[in-house]
Amino acid sequence: MYKVYLKSGKEESLKRFHPWIFSGAISHIDGEPEEGEVVEVYTAKKEFIATGHFQIGSIAVRVLSFRQEPINHDFWKRKLAIAYDMRRSIGIATHPSNNTYRLVHGEGDNLPGLVIDIYAKTAVMQAHSAGMHLNRMDIAEALSEVMGDRIENIYYKSETTLPFKADLFPENGFLKGGSNENIALEYGLKFHVDWLKGQKTGFFVDQRENRALLERYAKDRSVLNMFCYTGGFSFYAMRGGARLVHSVDSSAKAIELTNQNVELNFPGDPRHQAFAEDAFKYLDRMGDQYDLIILDPPAFAKHKDALRNALQGYRKLNAKAFEKIRPGGILFTFSCSQVVTKENFRTAVFTAAAMSGRSVRILHQLTQPADHPVNIYHPEGEYLKGLVLYVE
Repeated sequence: MYKVYLKSGKEESLKRFHPWIFSGAISHIDGEPEEGEVVEVYTAKKEFIATGHFQIGSIAVRVLSFRQEPINHDFWKRKLAIAYDMRRSIGIATHPSNNTYRLVHGEGDNLPGLVIDIYAKTAVMQAHSAGMHLNRMDIAEALSEVMGDRIENIYYKSETTLPFKADLFPENGFLKGGSNENIALEYGLKFHVDWLKGQKTGFFVDQRENRALLERYAKDRSVLNMFCYTGGFSFYAMRGGARLVHSVDSSAKAIELTNQNVELNFPGDPRHQAFAEDAFKYLDRMGDQYDLIILDPPAFAKHKDALRNALQGYRKLNAKAFEKIRPGGILFTFSCSQVVTKENFRTAVFTAAAMSGRSVRILHQLTQPADHPVNIYHPEGEYLKGLVLYVE
């Protein structure tokens, strides 16, 4: 196995169990590992400190273990079993009216570069590192053993998530099974999952608890679900007794899926309308008919260089909502950009509120759910930020 040696003093973050080793911390490497290969990491004093996947880029090693152990079938099986046991212990993997949850959340489950979402009998697996891509078949085999008959299909969906410089040429497709049955259940509501062509793994599982919270506030309100994707917030609002629900997304495909999902749960219900339109254009032309607005945009910043423009985007978007929302209205507003901190996001929203001159109060501060855990040694894993605001 190839050995990576750190510069003097660069092992301090690893002693605190941070799972990333940056290229600048490396003194030298014995040999020339291929991208995705497993390497052992040693301090400048040649003391073992970690095992992980090697990759080219600013993050040179993603740590799989702080023990000197083989990364083999038993390793994957143990790690997946730990992840599954946690989901069972918090009740999300055994909930009677929910068969949708995240089983593996990268660094949050000490498996950096790997995401696995469960939709009924299908697991959708996604690699964000070359190492996880190369180990996909071993992981799928271990997953089948851990989950048993609780899953029948494993779909691999990594064409758009792997580093493009790695020349891996991944293909999406089934590693096990091949069912076209794509209806899953979230807290008693049905929805189609588009794991073939949809964003992420096909549905935004991370907003489940926030959708459930929205349902409590929806009664008799006129609701605007902006950036609706496949309509998750919309059908929770409808079940909560909303007077009307309008779903808006720039993607015609997303609007088609939203309409299908609404029809699955509320066939023929006249309260819902969907519009394929640019968000800012819709906000500009709409009146003041809404007293509950959801702003859940895609990540405005994928990297730090885009942070300034992203914060301007959040300010502009929220300012428009503050301007248009009815008195006594409630705004659910989110950022899923990892490089946007809670403080960044809150400042952008506060600035927008001040620009509007409205009196605004915080009702809730939201984050990702428990099946998207944050590794206490990797605070960067807290990516979802949300505020629920009461606007006078």
